[in-house]
Amino acid sequence: MKTFGIMTLTIESETTYINEIAARSHQYGIECFHFLPSAINPLTTLVLGRRFDVNEQCWMDDEFPIPSLIYDRCFYGDDEHSKQCIPIVSWLKSREDIVFLGFGLPNKLELYETLSNSSLKPYLPRSQAIKDCTEVIAALNQQKKIIIKPINGSQGYGIYYLKKNDKTIHVKTEKNKKIISRIFPNESKLFQWLQPLITYRPYLLQPYLELSTTSSQPFDIRILLQKNEQGLWVERGKGIRIGNTGGLLSNLSAGGSVIDFTSWAANLSLPKKEYICNELNFIITNLPQILEQEILPLFEIGIDIGVAKNGAIWILDVNSKPGRKVVLKTQPDLQETLFLAPLLYGNYLCQAEIKERKSYYEKTLYH
Repeated sequence: MKTFGIMTLTIESETTYINEIAARSHQYGIECFHFLPSAINPLTTLVLGRRFDVNEQCWMDDEFPIPSLIYDRCFYGDDEHSKQCIPIVSWLKSREDIVFLGFGLPNKLELYETLSNSSLKPYLPRSQAIKDCTEVIAALNQQKKIIIKPINGSQGYGIYYLKKNDKTIHVKTEKNKKIISRIFPNESKLFQWLQPLITYRPYLLQPYLELSTTSSQPFDIRILLQKNEQGLWVERGKGIRIGNTGGLLSNLSAGGSVIDFTSWAANLSLPKKEYICNELNFIITNLPQILEQEILPLFEIGIDIGVAKNGAIWILDVNSKPGRKVVLKTQPDLQETLFLAPLLYGNYLCQAEIKERKSYYEKTLYH
């Protein structure tokens, strides 16, 4: 029987999703385990974790060898446990006897540099690493409105909007589903706030894109792609995420809502609808292929697409550990498909006896 391990940073992470996968594993000849990277004994390489008991239909505490198939659902932060787990996961990805469903993506800046050398370059907002505060001021003086975000960020955490007024600088962010604004009277005061921020973690700078609705609500298109049981990329679904009025984020974790893509597109003029759909199809067709040629094999991708007021289409973010909320809220009939997808693709990897490329694994932890 194949051993399939779901790896997270906490036992409480994505409980429903993990339970539903485990409940279906036995019918595909798979024994399912759940564990934390930090629970691997470095001397014995045995894992203290949980094994799914098919008869009882529940998890049992157990000690077991590292599973031969691993589904990585670790989301790293700045905490000590994340820092402890990153080198362990890097070691697991280097092992020849373990197959990962997907290897993940590098940070936002490395991803930008990779895609900048491809046919998708026109869809990328210009991004640059922030080395010091003067670069932020220079960009503000030139563009008036910019966005700064953590190079290793996720779920919209740590994103700031900066606007240069005649004499002041307006900074806005979202925390705990609330919009927080601050006015700095001069560049010196902005420096005092900004310097510790960019010293604590690396940030990148992008132009501010007008991506809001007529009601001043930020919105984007979330697309979920996965590989099927034949190892082929398929689109599972897409939906529109809408954020709070006057806010920056459309993420559901920031209080955003979801509407069905088809319903949203039905309100567009026919030429605009055809244009957007053609652009999305081009991105969906080319992005997975480019990523796997340049980086490493993946299992799933969440793509966030912005549609600017001037009609421009932008790739805002690419995530190799996407959530499923947007798709399930708009297409609940896909629930079974999404629960089975990791198991079916895992079976495909075993049957095909595929050996994943490992040379870039250490850079693919963040997304």
